[in-house]
Amino acid sequence: MYDYEKKPGKIKRTILLILLMMIVSASSILLYSMYINIDIWPQMGGTHPGTRVTQREMLGEEEYVTDMLEEAIKAVVGISQIQNMGMSIFSNESERLLGLGTGIIVSENGYILTNWHVAGNRHSTCYVTLEDGRTYTGRVVWADADLDVAVVKIDANGLPYFGLADSDKIRLGKPVYAIGNPIGIEFKRTVTSGIISGLNRTIRIEEDGQIFYMDNLIQTDATINPGNSGGPLINQQGEVIGINTVKITTAEGIGFAIPINMIKPVVEQFIATGTFEEAYLGIFGVDKAAIPFLDSNIQFDEGIYVMQVAVDGPASRAGIRVRDIILEVDGLRVDRMSELRRYIYTRNPNDTIRVIVLRNNREHNFNVVLGSR
Repeated sequence: MYDYEKKPGKIKRTILLILLMMIVSASSILLYSMYINIDIWPQMGGTHPGTRVTQREMLGEEEYVTDMLEEAIKAVVGISQIQNMGMSIFSNESERLLGLGTGIIVSENGYILTNWHVAGNRHSTCYVTLEDGRTYTGRVVWADADLDVAVVKIDANGLPYFGLADSDKIRLGKPVYAIGNPIGIEFKRTVTSGIISGLNRTIRIEEDGQIFYMDNLIQTDATINPGNSGGPLINQQGEVIGINTVKITTAEGIGFAIPINMIKPVVEQFIATGTFEEAYLGIFGVDKAAIPFLDSNIQFDEGIYVMQVAVDGPASRAGIRVRDIILEVDGLRVDRMSELRRYIYTRNPNDTIRVIVLRNNREHNFNVVLGSR
């Protein structure tokens, strides 16, 4: 015999059960979506510290940065121009004699970025020590003394490596970290922190009786010591924004790094093809920020002032002269020598580029067939 008075209660319980199942299902979907977005650092071997999924709130800022730096140092190497002679890194002569410095692994198969003054000239040999203590003989496959950058190759695979940020998008005041890796018996590496304290800096450097200029530099107050030369300046995502290169010795908290975008075309071509054939324009120029160091009587508002033209070089053959002001290359406005150099890195020998120069207050157009360096 059925109890018809209890039937509404069963219906109510059924509705509640359905609602409960819906809530459990929704909660499961939410938990799963949170799980797949949890920060996971890639492991060693063919991955790089810059590929982290960003959910900083899951760990907290301090833990996030700590984890990032612990992974980042695995892609930092020590570089010496001569083999380790058992010299202490605390020796005052160690940097000069060993040519010691730092390098940045930028591919899993052993391409490394560093300073030219650390690794030496193209085709020379240097010695590379990884974070785990393994040592390799490195070949300098490309170098630019004016830019103070070199690319070194070691015969290794499955290495941790850095991702490269877009240094055109960096902003004043953003936190950064510099990593230096001195080499010797005491194999040390240091991490310092600071902010981006200046952009597009031009500095005058005098060395061995010669004067030269570096432009478009990133200024930071992160401490940069001699062992930091060639090492990474990284953002909070663990990506390289610059290559540490020099500090002002007469002041505290003023160091400089070469923007990574400056060298990206070279790195990307090496990684993609295993080689880089450098195009050659054949001029030396300065921007208006460097002119006060040279000749205060020269006045111009934009462009690159041509100081020297290589005899019988591509620019000379096209008709470009000393004292011309380069305004534009293939439709790209250029105001710094670094911008022009960066663009030329993207072209190949025998390419023809269109150059607009200002001469005697009139614009002139030239078609320049690039040479090979």
